[in-house]
Amino acid sequence: MPWEQILTWSFVVGLLTAGIRLAVPVLLAVLGEIISERSGVMNLGLEGVMLVGGLSGFIVAYQLEQAGISGADWFGLFAGLSGGAIMGLLMAVLAVRFKTDQVVTGVTLVLLGQGLTSFVFRKFSALSGTRVKGLEAWAIPGLSKIPVIGDILFNHNAIVYLTVILVILCSVFLFRTNWGLALRAVGENPAAAETSGLNVNRIRTLAVMVGSAFAGFGGAVLTVVQLNIFTEGIIAGRGWIAIALVFFSRWQPIWGLVGAVLFGVADALQYRIQAFGLRDLPYEFLLMLPYVLTLLVLLRGTVRSDTPAALGVPYFKGKR
Repeated sequence: MPWEQILTWSFVVGLLTAGIRLAVPVLLAVLGEIISERSGVMNLGLEGVMLVGGLSGFIVAYQLEQAGISGADWFGLFAGLSGGAIMGLLMAVLAVRFKTDQVVTGVTLVLLGQGLTSFVFRKFSALSGTRVKGLEAWAIPGLSKIPVIGDILFNHNAIVYLTVILVILCSVFLFRTNWGLALRAVGENPAAAETSGLNVNRIRTLAVMVGSAFAGFGGAVLTVVQLNIFTEGIIAGRGWIAIALVFFSRWQPIWGLVGAVLFGVADALQYRIQAFGLRDLPYEFLLMLPYVLTLLVLLRGTVRSDTPAALGVPYFKGKR
């Protein structure tokens, strides 16, 4: 058993570097769900939204690459973001406009995403097994040369840096701007928010669309930037994990970052241990490692509840 190879500094650095990269798609979905749930709408359809974003992003990136158009990856990422926003609009129409049960609507969105992507992917059978180029790593000049830290933090593709910036922007938006205050007011007490002149349904609709756009973007990052391929079920439960991490984060973007990185490191660990071919550890045990960790971090969310008071509760205009 090559434990000597595992218990080395280079292994730890490689593990943390890969963990940060693998955390990005989940973290984007976490940020989106925090925005949606802060407005009072629980979108359980993230798994389906990420699938639609992943497929739409991959198809656009692949087709543009074949046409020789530069920047195909970025167009693919934008397509994934747009696909997610469209799924969010569907969720908003059902849950906000027609007041359907948010749990049932979210699960329906998952089934829709799975069925829709399977149908489209099989329809375009030429996509099976094809790959896109993806983005190259961009080492930040100077910082990437710092021993250890440079390799872990400053030698990633542009999407990793962009995601960190989005975490900061989401925190500022939610807790330092009037728009963020309005969003949180709608999620805490929609009746009082309406009395103060806020349009509750409009804010919730926008929040769900923006949140789903984040999730669709995360799906596209997975297929276009990280794996460079699309297969049915490629999201592999990341949408559900994102929902669990929102509870872990207590609706705070910074804690969402922490939870996503923990998941990413666990995911990277199981890949790397498998690569070493350790026969003492069952393959199935390694596969479930990230999901077991997710269950454990959920315990943090049960210690103290910061749940938005109106989360999951449909709002009827004028109702007190």
